[in-house]
Amino acid sequence: MFNLIHKDIVLQKKTLAVLFLGLCAYLILDASPIWVGIAFSIAISMNTFSIDEKSSIHILLNSLPYTRKEIVSSKYIVVVLFTLMMAAAIFIGNFMIHGEFILWKDILFMIAIVIVAASFMLPFCYKFKSNYLLIASIIAFVLYMLIINFVVQNLNDKMREFIHMLLTLQNTPLYLIVAISVITLYGCSWILSIRIYRNKVF
Repeated sequence: MFNLIHKDIVLQKKTLAVLFLGLCAYLILDASPIWVGIAFSIAISMNTFSIDEKSSIHILLNSLPYTRKEIVSSKYIVVVLFTLMMAAAIFIGNFMIHGEFILWKDILFMIAIVIVAASFMLPFCYKFKSNYLLIASIIAFVLYMLIINFVVQNLNDKMREFIHMLLTLQNTPLYLIVAISVITLYGCSWILSIRIYRNKVF
């Protein structure tokens, strides 16, 4: 399985380089490093998945001495690795550019959001295709815009207040519960994706 993980990292070398340069540009412009990190981490993770989406590639992978469980597991491990790499880049880049460290709560919040997003996106992509995910994202965005314009007009403010409240809490047990919940969700998503992929025909 190590070779599968190594393959994904090698294939994404140029993309990672571009994203890291883009990340530095956003940090120089003083954009929110956490939200930029979330967007970039999800983008690189989904790009990794879309590269392997062709049936011919799956036929090749399944002809190699890897089980379908290992093929799926490698993707879940790669998502975590890329997210950690992005978090490290933000942590170091922000210190080099602005001379200050990002709070560990902010970094953990970024990682948690990416893991939760991947927990829903990966099984969806294994069941359908990534282009359907784009359609679903557009529909979700339209619904979100309708909600903030006609139903809950101050939704963005409420979300910002809620996130700020979470990040300023000094409640270690709560953070532990959130961490366990995120890990459990990711594990359930992992198992679901293995089952979906195991029943796929290429």
